[in-house]
Amino acid sequence: MLPSEVKESQLRESNSQKVHPQPMEEAMNQSVEAIDALISRIFNNISSLKTAYIQLQSAHTPYDPDKIQVADKQVIAELKNLSELKHFYRENNPKPMCVSPQDSRLAAEIQEQQSLLKTYEVMVKKFQSEIQNKDSEINQLQHQIEEATQKREKLEKNLKLRGLSTRDSEASGEQNGFFPVDLTPDLFISTVESVYKAIHDFSKPLINMMKAAGWDLDAAAQSIEPSVVYAKRSHKKYAFESCICQRMFLGFQQESFTEKPEDLSVNRESFFHQYLALREMDPLDALGQNPDSIFGKFCRSKYLILVHPKMEASFFGNLDQRNYVMGGGHPRTPFYQAFLKLAKSIWLLHRLAHSFDPSVKVFQVNKGTEFSEVYMESVVKNLVLDESEQKPKAGLMVMPGFWIGGIVIQSKVYLTGMKVAE
Repeated sequence: MLPSEVKESQLRESNSQKVHPQPMEEAMNQSVEAIDALISRIFNNISSLKTAYIQLQSAHTPYDPDKIQVADKQVIAELKNLSELKHFYRENNPKPMCVSPQDSRLAAEIQEQQSLLKTYEVMVKKFQSEIQNKDSEINQLQHQIEEATQKREKLEKNLKLRGLSTRDSEASGEQNGFFPVDLTPDLFISTVESVYKAIHDFSKPLINMMKAAGWDLDAAAQSIEPSVVYAKRSHKKYAFESCICQRMFLGFQQESFTEKPEDLSVNRESFFHQYLALREMDPLDALGQNPDSIFGKFCRSKYLILVHPKMEASFFGNLDQRNYVMGGGHPRTPFYQAFLKLAKSIWLLHRLAHSFDPSVKVFQVNKGTEFSEVYMESVVKNLVLDESEQKPKAGLMVMPGFWIGGIVIQSKVYLTGMKVAE
């Protein structure tokens, strides 16, 4: 074949090929449209993420665990969508060798969205940590509620055993602001010990004031209970403690105590409520709120019985305090405040004693009664018993004894004619 023929043949083949410029332009347009659609989806996703984030913040004020969980799931879902868009773009648009200005701008926008995504991820982790802390607090509160419920059920059981109204008991407790306690023999025993300590504590300032007023303490002790033989001179303090006890416990077995029967609400529930209401209060504060309450009348009555006018006149040089008490007042003097602590302890013991069903019984030990380890306890522990002599006998009853159900709370006595071990 001639060269000229070859050229003509190649020319004819070249002319026979078809050129398709329009489809290539359409492909480019489709690529741009896909990128625009992707960017639009990214913007919509970011808007949705912002909305979910705002909902998550709102769920914390006020704190709502259910709303927090819903918002948290929504934030996570939007973050996943954004991550999927990122992977989709990278898979379908590999990084070109030469980056155009338009591609650089798109890459910058993606970089910005990725930074924003990291910020949201940090905030989500923070909120998740706060949710865990709140859940922990909720669990602790639920545990406290369970403990309180168990105590409540225990108290209700005790009230039912005594035939009391639980609803009324709760109302009174909430009104007076006290915490429920169990009505048990142990509670009564501990209250008895508190009374004995209160008698001992009040006798100290009383004896000191007698000394300061020039009283003959030996003669005073002898007048309280003659013919008692004391092992030591200092033991004569028990004579004054015995006198205080006898006067403060006068009428204890009666439900009315020092009150008029018509002024008394006779039911065990009211006794226990009165005990609880005063248990944690300062007696002077209680009298300041209601000077003419049953407790206020009790304090006035017992003070006038316990402190003789001649004794008060020798202490203070006048009867102003006594007249003030008789007029319905409660002075804020140190001596009267010391007396109020004693009066409160006796009052609480009486309210508690008559809260039980049946009521606690009180028993006394008369002078000359032979010592019984079942019913008596010596206030002096280091006494020596001479086997050749008769059994020791009670010289003073310093504190009465009690029967509570089948339990005996021993009376505290001072034994006469004993010797003290050196």
